[in-house]
Order: sequence, then C-alpha cells, then structure tokens
Amino acid sequence: MSMNISYSRRGVLSLLAAGAASTLAGCASSGSGPSGGRIISATPAAFSPPPVSPSGRSPELDAMYGTVVDGGYVIPAVPYWNINPRYYRQRVLDPTGERPGTVVVDTASRFLYLVERDGSAMRYGVGIGREGFAWEGEGVIQWRQKWPKWTPPAEMIARQPQLAKYSAENGGQPPGLDNPLGARALYIFKNGQDTLYRLHGSPEWSSIGKAVSSGCVRLINQDVIDLYERVPQKARIVVWQ
Repeated sequence: MSMNISYSRRGVLSLLAAGAASTLAGCASSGSGPSGGRIISATPAAFSPPPVSPSGRSPELDAMYGTVVDGGYVIPAVPYWNINPRYYRQRVLDPTGERPGTVVVDTASRFLYLVERDGSAMRYGVGIGREGFAWEGEGVIQWRQKWPKWTPPAEMIARQPQLAKYSAENGGQPPGLDNPLGARALYIFKNGQDTLYRLHGSPEWSSIGKAVSSGCVRLINQDVIDLYERVPQKARIVVWQ
C-alpha cells in the first residue's frame, strides 16, 4: 500500500566534495556516525501525509507497517509513529530523471527511489553506511534473496572477532528475525564483480534516516519486502553520495 504525494521535481544538485571509500565492511549495525553524503538533493517543498490521529497513527499506515507473516517468520509491527513521516513508503513524482526500473539511492537525503513508467517513483526511507564505509556509482542488482544468510567479510571479522562464528567457513548466520540482512537482500554487482554492497531489510526500524550501518542500505522489513516485489530482474542501480 502506498501514499500518493506530489511535489516539484528535483532542483539542481550541488556537488560538495569528491570521493568516498570504495570498500565495504559488511552490513551489520555498529553504532551511529556522521553522514557520508556528498550530494545535497531537493526534498518535497511540502509534505502532506495522510490524516492521522493525535497519537500519530492512521489505518493506512497501520496496514502498511503492521505485523507480517512471511516465509514462516512473524515480522513484528513497526511503531512508525516514532519515525519521521518523511521516511514512510510513498509514491512521489520522480526527481531522479532515470529510466523506469532504475533504483536510485540518495544517501544525502536517506531516500531510495524505484523509478516507475508514469513519471512517478516509489520512495522508501533508508539507513545508510557511516562515513568511510560508503560506496557510490552504478551497478546491477545481480542477485536477490528472501531471508538470506549473513556472512561478514574478513575485514569486519578482523575488527570484531566475535563475528568469526558467522564466517564463510562456518556457514554464515542463518536467516531469521535477528539476521542483519532482514527479510530480503538485493546484491549489487559492478562489472560482474560483487561490490559487497546490499539493499536489505532490518529489524532496527529506529535506524531509518540515520547513518549507522557498515556500508549497506537498510530498509524497514515491511518496506524491503515491498521493494523486492517491485524491482525488475537485473535492475540498474545508481548510488549518489
């Protein structure tokens, strides 16, 4: 379910600085930190969320972010009223100028867009990687997985030895509600090589709109399930810093 909201198209993007780290260290949460953003992007001139009760709730949002039974797991409802409404899933006018079917991650604004054919886009709020663990550029969503395993890379295990039990040699962390990749993972490749960059779900709804993960883009589990069903096979992805 989505909300229909319209606003003027993206203004001119201002490039503030160049460069971002090209390597990643996995997708687990490891504390908050400053944004690694490099582009200031336009946001809606006015935000008009659907009518909500004084408690900040609405039937539409209750359904959107309510309890979900998926793949044998019960995903808890999200207390969305504790999240900034700008990060709720919604349909907007496409501000990216990209062709339909493209996924665009605007890390500066903490938004992910899936461009649609009618000049609109589905927009999702995201959490992003801390400065120093960011990736930017273009790639392809080469592989997708429901309830994926999580395998931290060797660099991350070197920093956090307690994660060795989830190494590739040990089979990774099994799927589940506590898995850092959540209910879905979309794996980004560039020039045929795995970038180690992922779009994935997360039970940590409070991280949406923040820079807290070690490089990957996280969504609320309910949102990543919705995105997974909409994204075309081998979709192009563009990540702005």
